[in-house]
Amino acid sequence: MRKIMLLCCFIPFCLNAQTSENLLASLYEQKKDTVQALLPERMIFTQSLLWGEKGFLRKVGIAKLSPEQRIKEIKLRNTMLKAHQIVGYLTLGGMLAQGIIGGKLYNGDNSLYNTHKTLGKAVTVSYFTGAGLSLFAPPPLINVKQRGLNSIKAHKILATIHFSGMIATNLMAEEDKKLHKAAAYTTFTAYAMAVLVFKF
Repeated sequence: MRKIMLLCCFIPFCLNAQTSENLLASLYEQKKDTVQALLPERMIFTQSLLWGEKGFLRKVGIAKLSPEQRIKEIKLRNTMLKAHQIVGYLTLGGMLAQGIIGGKLYNGDNSLYNTHKTLGKAVTVSYFTGAGLSLFAPPPLINVKQRGLNSIKAHKILATIHFSGMIATNLMAEEDKKLHKAAAYTTFTAYAMAVLVFKF
């Protein structure tokens, strides 16, 4: 009878221990699932190339993926995006000056040709520097896809237009003056709007 009573007490204890282990295991799994991912699910190609889980900087060991490293990357991202804004304003000013000088050239004032060409090179360098600061910045912690049009989405659409326009402007500089002018004005308009969408 004692053996039966001991057995009756022991079986629930064993079942309870097994249940506790399963409960602990499931809690551990939930905890692992709820820990915030170090990288967002969505990244642009250039970010993935450098900063992705198998990106270049991860593979060569310059930026090993860890919570501490991601904190550093977010600080670097903020610095790069602030620099992107500053360079953006300088580029916009340069584009405006280019438009004024270019207009005088089209009206027959060829004395400004060398100035226009030199300023064009400076604007091109500042433009692609600004683009690089944005494209190669580390990714954010999360990248949520938002419905509808917002300032960030508008900025990205306009960026596609002015990026293409900037390439066309440079390619057509010596090839076709009318296309060069059209591409330059399109680039300036899209670029100015891309700057303005963050202000309103």
